[in-house]
Amino acid sequence: MALLEVKNLMLSFAGLDVIKDLSFSVENGSIASLIGPNGAGKTSVFNCLTGFYKPNDGDIIFDGNRIVRKKPHKITKHGMARTFQNLRLFKSMTVLDNVMSGMHCRTKAGPIAAVLRHGAQQREEAETKKFCQECLEFVGIPEFEDHISSNLSYGNQRRVEWARALATKPKLLLLDEPAAGLNHDEKQQLIALIKRIRDELGITILLIEHDMGLVMKVSEKITVIDYGQKIAQGNAEEVQNNPKVIEAYLGKEEEEIA
Repeated sequence: MALLEVKNLMLSFAGLDVIKDLSFSVENGSIASLIGPNGAGKTSVFNCLTGFYKPNDGDIIFDGNRIVRKKPHKITKHGMARTFQNLRLFKSMTVLDNVMSGMHCRTKAGPIAAVLRHGAQQREEAETKKFCQECLEFVGIPEFEDHISSNLSYGNQRRVEWARALATKPKLLLLDEPAAGLNHDEKQQLIALIKRIRDELGITILLIEHDMGLVMKVSEKITVIDYGQKIAQGNAEEVQNNPKVIEAYLGKEEEEIA
């Protein structure tokens, strides 16, 4: 059963087509990937899914709800979370505070309750803190909860971002180039973490990634796009051997060399 369905998605800027009649689905409980050469439109697809871009046409159905053109915080509340290519942490805040910021969409106490410190608000805050500490434990950095995020290594800052995404209690987690900037050992740990998120937490995953080794190791279904259009879809072996995929990647490499 599909958790996410993208139907005939269209997006253009100043008359330039960025996404063209794109359709694909992500099955509930799966690990899927969206790949393509540089400039293929992958991040633009994520931005449409999460409400940062408003598509010109098409539809997006998530968990039975039509979310196209909804605001980002509404989509997060529906159960879709994402990470970004470039880190977007509150660098002057502690690691734990960064992760707790992700739970804002799940808390009920308003500003008045926060000021008056009612019992219900204090209980909710304690529960939020405990859950976010569990998220840090899950991604492997519980010892850094009181550290200022900017003082952590790049790899651990990435983990903070993953923990914050988990703190939103998502049904679907979108990972935008999660291996960017990671060394070999960190990438191997990331592969294990992606599988644990799905297997232990039951969260469906859709990722964009340029590291094809990682994509092939974790993905059960891969959608390939080029110039905003779908050119292939299937499992790792089918995609690797698809002539259109080979041509798209080799063509891009030749252009860069030229």
